[in-house]
Amino acid sequence: MTKTQKTPHITTAPTEMNPQHLLLWMTFVMSMVFAVWQALLNNFVIERAAFTGAEIGLLQSLREVPGFLAFTAVFVLLLLQEQTFALLSLALLCIGVGITGWYPDVIGLYLTTILMSIGFHYFETINQSLTLQWVSKTDAPAFMGKALAWRSASALMGYGAIWFIMTWLKLDYVWMYSIIGCCGLVMVLAMSIYFPRFAIGSIQHKHLVFKKRYWLYYVLTFFSGARRQIFMVFAGFMMVEKFGYSVSQITGLFLINYVINLLFAPTIGRIIGHIGERKALIIEYLGLIIIFSSYAYVENANFAAGLYVIDHLLFAMAIAMKTYFQKIANKQDIASTMSVSFTINHIAAVIIPALLGILWLTSPKAVFFIGTGFALCSLLLAFNVPENPLPGKETLWSPRKMKNVKIDVIT
Repeated sequence: MTKTQKTPHITTAPTEMNPQHLLLWMTFVMSMVFAVWQALLNNFVIERAAFTGAEIGLLQSLREVPGFLAFTAVFVLLLLQEQTFALLSLALLCIGVGITGWYPDVIGLYLTTILMSIGFHYFETINQSLTLQWVSKTDAPAFMGKALAWRSASALMGYGAIWFIMTWLKLDYVWMYSIIGCCGLVMVLAMSIYFPRFAIGSIQHKHLVFKKRYWLYYVLTFFSGARRQIFMVFAGFMMVEKFGYSVSQITGLFLINYVINLLFAPTIGRIIGHIGERKALIIEYLGLIIIFSSYAYVENANFAAGLYVIDHLLFAMAIAMKTYFQKIANKQDIASTMSVSFTINHIAAVIIPALLGILWLTSPKAVFFIGTGFALCSLLLAFNVPENPLPGKETLWSPRKMKNVKIDVIT
């Protein structure tokens, strides 16, 4: 085995040293570490730092600032190869999560969250770029469904670790965070040693590129970031604040989410490959309109949990947005556009948690109705996705006055 692979699009290989296997193992580590951080967060901040909706909203806004700055990843690629950058970012995520328990106060939580988030968002940016470059268009939906299943399996391991360490061994939060962070770091080191450096199919632009023909992808990405924050921040917070869910109950709810994703995500990926991006996105957004409207009125803890599980399952349908972009994109634009799209995704994400955190204090119902509005906007946009998107056939219609825009920023 040579240290450089010549074929980036590999669907089968006689050896485990396959770029797709590296993508899956990196996804495994990311999901395991982040799942533990996410599962413990609401209980940790309420029990140890007395957070209200306002503080959790600000924390989540700070968490999204590195996502807003994800466009800077393209400049880091002037110095680092994408694979190396992904592994370093994953290591930073592990460190940030590992030290979270040692700083159980408002300022400490804000700072460790930012550190963890830098690693998380840079990794997600580069991981998406590598996936679209290393996996063929034909195989992409099925592979992304498989990757979601790996995420679910690793999250289940993380939740199992929470049960074993905090429920059975009865150790404190600080040990849970430290153990999972250290385990993640060890796995990142093992991957950096075991896997060779794989080649990229096309040399990627090392500057920011905005193009007219990607406009629909940009706008879909914006609304995806907006509605995702309402789920990530306020749906889970509602479970603890309104229905009094304990750490064990929240972890159990997450376990259900990930078991369902583990079972169904690969199938969803194949279905998207069969029915196409347009129909998949329409189904996703119709479901979200119903889910967010129901959140506003739910008064039963079990019914709320059911909504939460269905909401989480619909995230698998977001594969369609990524494969839509893969089908319309120039190969050289992928890394740069992933960086830009992460920034677009987080424009709303930086603002919404803090603002809606304040609104939450007086009207939680209004927060979820805003989520319904975001889902409705996404649905209208989804009707503009062609049945068979291609370069030159990115949308069914475009604003006439929209001009081609390309901005190159070179450091």
